[in-house]
Amino acid sequence: MSRENQIETVLQLLQPLITDDIFLVDIRVKPTNNIKIYLDADSGLGIEKCIRINRALYKLIEENSVFTDGDFSLEVSSPGIDEPLKLHRQYVKNTGRDVEVLLNDLTKKTGKLIGVTENNILIEFTEGKNKKAVTQQVEIPFSNIKETKVLIKF
Repeated sequence: MSRENQIETVLQLLQPLITDDIFLVDIRVKPTNNIKIYLDADSGLGIEKCIRINRALYKLIEENSVFTDGDFSLEVSSPGIDEPLKLHRQYVKNTGRDVEVLLNDLTKKTGKLIGVTENNILIEFTEGKNKKAVTQQVEIPFSNIKETKVLIKF
């Protein structure tokens, strides 16, 4: 079975397991048959949901002999904090959080994600300090975005 067919089969087996507000962000299969599935959920994806899906999917992959020699590993998780947002749904979920947007021209815009439409995001940022501080908003088309990362403040 080709790599593309393996991915397609894994996706078909995964679909019925994705319930509630859980959605697929990405799937990667390494040459070592290491399958990495990144899921997210509008209400947050707890470890228990990942474990449940991992166990069920592992069994289905085995039963369907997706990997002929039976040698594979499976990881189901949410994308790491350093992973850029990939889907429109992730932007919506992260509204209200601070983001760093890398534009196609390699300039960066940092601010709070305050709005998401079908074609654009709206971020708010403050320039200047104290009395000279000015809060501004900028609308950025998705077509202008190379990548967006959520900024975590400690």
